[in-house]
Amino acid sequence: MTQRISFSLDATDGKARTGVISTPRGDIRTPAFMPVGTAGTVKAMMPESVRATGADILLGNTYHLMLRPTAERIDRLGGLHKFMNWERPILTDSGGFQVMSLAGLRKLNEEGVTFASHVDGSKHVITPERSMEIQKLLGSDIVMCFDECPALPATDEEVAKSMRMSMRWAQRSRDAFGDRPGHALFGIMQGGVTPELREESAKALIDIGFDGYAIGGLAVGEGQEAMFGVLEYAPDYLPVDKPRYLMGVGKPDDIVGAVKRGVDMMDCVLPSRSGRNGQVFTRRGAINMKNARHADDPRPLDEACTCPACTQYSRAYLHHVYRSHEMISGMLLTWHNLHYFQDLMQGMRDAIAAGTFEAWEAEFHAMRAEGDIDPL
Repeated sequence: MTQRISFSLDATDGKARTGVISTPRGDIRTPAFMPVGTAGTVKAMMPESVRATGADILLGNTYHLMLRPTAERIDRLGGLHKFMNWERPILTDSGGFQVMSLAGLRKLNEEGVTFASHVDGSKHVITPERSMEIQKLLGSDIVMCFDECPALPATDEEVAKSMRMSMRWAQRSRDAFGDRPGHALFGIMQGGVTPELREESAKALIDIGFDGYAIGGLAVGEGQEAMFGVLEYAPDYLPVDKPRYLMGVGKPDDIVGAVKRGVDMMDCVLPSRSGRNGQVFTRRGAINMKNARHADDPRPLDEACTCPACTQYSRAYLHHVYRSHEMISGMLLTWHNLHYFQDLMQGMRDAIAAGTFEAWEAEFHAMRAEGDIDPL
């Protein structure tokens, strides 16, 4: 691959932006929502079905793939795109967040992280260099630098110490990544909820130089108000001409609020995880399919939705297969949720391009405030 990954802005409306990340494997329209394919699959979905929902890019999980089936095996079998039958762009995370969540099983120092596998207890080490090696073996298009994501709440001193180590790891990641045309490396801003630390982190990353910049350390339990508080200023510290990625977000109103504040990319397991657990997202808010009110309802989940769950099945059927623990339940509800999230992104892209984002956002919130249609 000789084509370099590039980013072009097509329009702005306030701080909201729409554009395109161009890659050798296809364009990524922004704002973009990335479905999460943790272990080489978006759970309950075929790759062509994920594409049919409107997804331009998937996220793969470095931590899970390095443990099973291993990055080396995936490389021998032709790389992650071929392995999982997804030929469009893939972003891989660095493994840092998952390692953070293993607090009782890990040991952290300047070199990296030593941890015990949650699969079989085997010992592993991830350093910035090893993270870059794993992601190269996977063949992902967008690679994330290795960082530590401190759990909140934490003191400013703890957050600052962690952030500065992450910036040293960012430089090591950049050095180990090298020059790989056709592939991009994103840096990750840390700094908790402290503006001065966020600004210091952004400056350090810009000095190193990355193809895109992520806002890390949010959606880790701080709450929406605190997250939006950081997003009021954090994206402004990052270069205008590079994509901005908010990691691990999120709920529909989180996504809309992030785009409003200048974010271009997001990912979350919520659409698929919720679908498997009977929760669906609609223009009128979240609906729980286990509720008995749906048992005799012949209407669709959302009359305006064009996904298979809404065009071919009733609420009564979806309630029945969920309560009966049938596999088709997770398949249909996940498809609907992913379709809804991609429809949400398209709506925002169109509104930003038309200069009507404020009116679109007001309608989004007003429709959700109405709640679900009345029971029969």
